[in-house]
Amino acid sequence: MTKVRAAITAVEGYLPDYILTNDELSTMVDTNDEWIMTRIGIKERRILKGEGKGTSDLGEKVVKKILESKSIDPSEIELVICCTVTPDMLFPATANIIADKCGIKNGFGFDINAGCSGFIYGLTTAAKYIESGFVKKVIVVGAEKMSSIVNYQDRATCPIFGDGAGAVLLEATEEEFGFMDSGLYSDGVGRIHLHQKAGGSVRPPSHETIDAREHFIYQEGQPVFKWAVTKMAEATEALMQKNNLKAEDISFVLPHQANLRIIDATGSRLGVDPSKVLRNIEKYGNTTSATIPLLMWENQSKFKKGDNLILTAFGAGFTWGAIWIKWAI
Repeated sequence: MTKVRAAITAVEGYLPDYILTNDELSTMVDTNDEWIMTRIGIKERRILKGEGKGTSDLGEKVVKKILESKSIDPSEIELVICCTVTPDMLFPATANIIADKCGIKNGFGFDINAGCSGFIYGLTTAAKYIESGFVKKVIVVGAEKMSSIVNYQDRATCPIFGDGAGAVLLEATEEEFGFMDSGLYSDGVGRIHLHQKAGGSVRPPSHETIDAREHFIYQEGQPVFKWAVTKMAEATEALMQKNNLKAEDISFVLPHQANLRIIDATGSRLGVDPSKVLRNIEKYGNTTSATIPLLMWENQSKFKKGDNLILTAFGAGFTWGAIWIKWAI
């Protein structure tokens, strides 16, 4: 019996117009362009402006672009997965809000919160739904309004994050292209190093939590850096060994865009030519769940049908993993 696979047949991205440069950031907090570029590798990031604008507005943009580019009626989409740590609200799911804004009424949707690994978790989940035969067309969105949870008084974290969205259309195929394999991991011990202190059921919003500025990103940089460098490379190496893939077999690596040093260290450990390790962190910063689909969107003209792509990420939780796909377009 022919195996059904999930193939990416469209990819789109969207970035807000407003550009927050390092120079402007240095007027808000004690930092400068040289410090940020040396330690993180980010020159600027995009910020979503406008009263009442949230993550679903970013997601709506990319989903509508996919529907238009593929001439797909919204009723054909059977599942929408939104990968995000900045939902419009705790409930309902932002995926459902995006679906409503895009006229998708003939399927179901849910959110995935796996930190910066959200997109690879979401892509794997969508692929399994398709492989099982349950659905045939899925849109996976990675969308974040990180500016909503960034403390612009914290010089250690505020230069890192930006806003944006990327999305892919997955369709069932019997060809030898698309989602081939993945390895996903998590270890909750890492939660102490990277989290949002308040706003959940343990510490609900109060005057105390707001005054203490506990509704923003809290990160301990060194432990996160060490885990990320190690785990992204380990997950990718394990995936490659399992599938008998060598460095020369890999057309491109699409790593999560958290920190330029993490990206470079991961590529170096894998032995992949630096030109094959894609990056756009300098322009957009860390858009969390959106980094990998945005990277795919920007570089899709470089990909040829049958190219082996490795997607790898590390995020809060801790969560991490890697995916192998064969480009199907």
